[in-house]
Amino acid sequence: MPRWRTSTKDLVLTAVVTLLAFVPTVSHIGPEIGDLPRRPLGGAGTVVDLALTLALALPTALRRRWPAIGLTIIAAAWAAGQILGRPETFAKVAMLLALYAAGAHLTRHRRTFAAALTAGYVALAIVLHRQGSPQQFLDFTAFYLVLVVIWVTGAGMRRWRAEETEHRRLAAEVASSAERSRIARELHDVVTHHVTAMVVQADAAQFLLPGTPDRAAEGLSAISETGRRALTELRALLDTLEATGEPATPDRAPTMGRIADLVERARLTGQPVDWTEQGRPRPLPVDVELATYRVVQEALTNAIKYATGRPTTVVVRTKEDDVEIEVTTMGPATTTAVSPSGGRGLAGMRERVRLLDGELVSGLRPDGSFRVWAVLPARSPE
Repeated sequence: MPRWRTSTKDLVLTAVVTLLAFVPTVSHIGPEIGDLPRRPLGGAGTVVDLALTLALALPTALRRRWPAIGLTIIAAAWAAGQILGRPETFAKVAMLLALYAAGAHLTRHRRTFAAALTAGYVALAIVLHRQGSPQQFLDFTAFYLVLVVIWVTGAGMRRWRAEETEHRRLAAEVASSAERSRIARELHDVVTHHVTAMVVQADAAQFLLPGTPDRAAEGLSAISETGRRALTELRALLDTLEATGEPATPDRAPTMGRIADLVERARLTGQPVDWTEQGRPRPLPVDVELATYRVVQEALTNAIKYATGRPTTVVVRTKEDDVEIEVTTMGPATTTAVSPSGGRGLAGMRERVRLLDGELVSGLRPDGSFRVWAVLPARSPE
């Protein structure tokens, strides 16, 4: 709901208070402390009474959206009514409603506002005493304590709501953690089984086929090594899911220092890859290094899938304020991918980069090559 709009409940309450303000049978209901005689104002008396009544009743609509403003207007009208000894109206109850609402809904400068209200009440008590109010010091003190109790009651309700919100948040986190654990178990059961089977079969093939050509043996070794790396990273991901959603620890998460491994594994598949690292390497936040690694990984994966055998260049530039990644695959893509794709890779990378306040652009160039370019800030977002 926009800040300037008022809730339906407050509008209904305001309407009820305003209507009852003009009902004579309930006019005596409301907080009084001055007990001064009704001051005659001549022909202006009716206008003053109407103005004070409306000033007491109508700001009730602001009691939750702008509690400080609403209470200030109502308290000023109530104080003026105490000094003038008029009007007799039910609308004075709005002062108690606004005081409770301020205790419950005011979010900023609470102590300052409470101190200002106290100072205003002291000033009002002095004025009333000088004008001949029959109330004594203890009477003014007791009335003030009643007002304090109303404020404190509202503040207690505010604390209760905050605790209830925190309780719901914690319950949602527990439910989310349970869901992550369930997903982790499913991933473990489905993915790890097949990747492990792939590694075992690749290792077995090397022993069962002793006459395998060197290039085929290298391919089987690459399959085995890739599977083992996938299992290592998958276990790190599963640990993250089963824990609290915190990032994987730096020693288990892939970093920029391991981009050379990505390039070497791509070369083992037959993809010609040229890798260049520019700038002075320096320690970067783990999430930035991981995102850099993943961008290069996804770009090389796409090159192997859709442009098998095409020359690919990988350039990583480490600058003062950011890290720039550029992966370009020369020539047109092959018509058939070597493996199916769900089409989520680059979109996921773009989202990962965006969360770090970076940018990722990918697409075909005029010469038919495909380029993935990304820039990441050299620090994590606040």
